Amino acid sequence: MPEPLTLTPPRESFAFEQAEGPDQAFASAYQKNRLHHAWLLCGPQGLGKASFAFRCARFLMGHDRDPRFGTLGMSPDDADVRLITAGSHPDLLVLEREMGESKLKKNISVDAVREIGEFFSKAPSRSAYRVCIIDSVDDLNINSANALLKILEEPPHKGILFLISHSPGRLLPTIRSRCRRLTFIPWTDQAVEAFLRKRADIDEEGIGRLVRLAHGAPGRALRLMEEGALEMDAFAGKLLEKPLPPRAELMQAAAMFKSSSAKNDGARKFATFMMCLTDRLHERALSTETPQKGQNYSQLWSRFNQAVGEVESVNLDRGDYFWSVYNELATLS
Repeated sequence: MPEPLTLTPPRESFAFEQAEGPDQAFASAYQKNRLHHAWLLCGPQGLGKASFAFRCARFLMGHDRDPRFGTLGMSPDDADVRLITAGSHPDLLVLEREMGESKLKKNISVDAVREIGEFFSKAPSRSAYRVCIIDSVDDLNINSANALLKILEEPPHKGILFLISHSPGRLLPTIRSRCRRLTFIPWTDQAVEAFLRKRADIDEEGIGRLVRLAHGAPGRALRLMEEGALEMDAFAGKLLEKPLPPRAELMQAAAMFKSSSAKNDGARKFATFMMCLTDRLHERALSTETPQKGQNYSQLWSRFNQAVGEVESVNLDRGDYFWSVYNELATLS
């Protein structure tokens, strides 16, 4: 029987599958006393980069090793490990985007980054190291990125930074050059499927769709399922069948995408819907029986693939955009 589906917060994640490469690289640097002061953890979202950062923090700050959890494994009962899990260890600083009035802010502020300098100005109080995790460094604006660069230029004594990046190519080259880079490789579809089967009680079609949408990132697959992506995917598939559902049946969906509240995040649901729709368009473009149909699907895929960014950048009405999508799908023959 599969375990109940749940997303384990990175600070609580001890088991780390397919982590032999990063584990060995970090352990080797530690054993040779060549521990770099800044580690850039790169790769698509959902591969466990944040979990690895906390894994390294536990290894550096705790005392009771536990080989059950691999090379860097630590006992969950270790006193420092418990403090890290509870978010109350005095030698650990975690920077993430803060919550605004109704949603997460777009960036990590320069003031938050400046706290790192003060944090590292103090000696460790309980552990051998002070550790800072930035999740993610992609969320820095130009001012906060420059503030971080100043910290990287003057490595703190007994201080280690873990910078999580889903798009390292967008970072300042001067930030990248001052870090040791660890790249996390997407899993095979077979590995993601096995990961899901242990945790999700869903049918074969659902497993297959999640594996396809995950693009090799098991955490992404779990997050998509938890957020109702299979329902959005089925809805997208329905809109590619003929005849299309009448507009009257879709009024509720348009209103859902348009709304934005604590109970109904219309922006997230719209993004999930468009992701599922473009994936299905891409699939059909590659499998249609005639070149013309393939071209029609491909053109829509190309146009809709930029939809979420376009809508958010110019603050378009998501409900209205949904109707424009519906109209274009109606022209497919």
